[in-house]
Amino acid sequence: MGTQRIYENRRAFLRKLVQGTATVAIAGGTVSIVGVDGAWAMSMQSIDAHGAKTLLRMARLMYPHDQLGDFYYAKVVEDLDGEATGSSDAARLLKNGVAVLDEAYDQPWIELSEGYQLQVMEKISADPFFQKVRAATVVSLYNNPTLWPVFAYQGSSAEYGGYLDRGFDDLAWGETPDEDASPEAYRG
Repeated sequence: MGTQRIYENRRAFLRKLVQGTATVAIAGGTVSIVGVDGAWAMSMQSIDAHGAKTLLRMARLMYPHDQLGDFYYAKVVEDLDGEATGSSDAARLLKNGVAVLDEAYDQPWIELSEGYQLQVMEKISADPFFQKVRAATVVSLYNNPTLWPVFAYQGSSAEYGGYLDRGFDDLAWGETPDEDASPEAYRG
């Protein structure tokens, strides 16, 4: 194995190590989610440390993307915290939802194995708490223009006339279809 290959493997290992590690910290009564490298932090107003850690893990399990660091999932928790700060109903829903997760096996849900965590999430998937976290995760991750390149999404095309005239037929990774695969009206 060449030296270059060893360095590439080390970089990939370190990148994965850093991406999957955020800490929930309490300082002076303020709950924060902090990146292990200290490059980012988000403070919570309504969600406690246990709730923040649980919601972060829940968001990552709902929509797992290995290439995304915890920062993007922490943004989900920050968005939920903002809603909980402005609404006592939302705050109660999140607090009670975390309690339901913890009660499933009479121990903190965050300490369960991934398989059991998923099992509990599946059981409560119709619950308003689960739906709230799911909706916040979808919006926070997939409505974030900085993440669109990660998902190979070019962004909205409505302002450019739609996809028909902007990349609809630019499939570069598949086979070229036969000439008779499309009706005459759609051929260029």
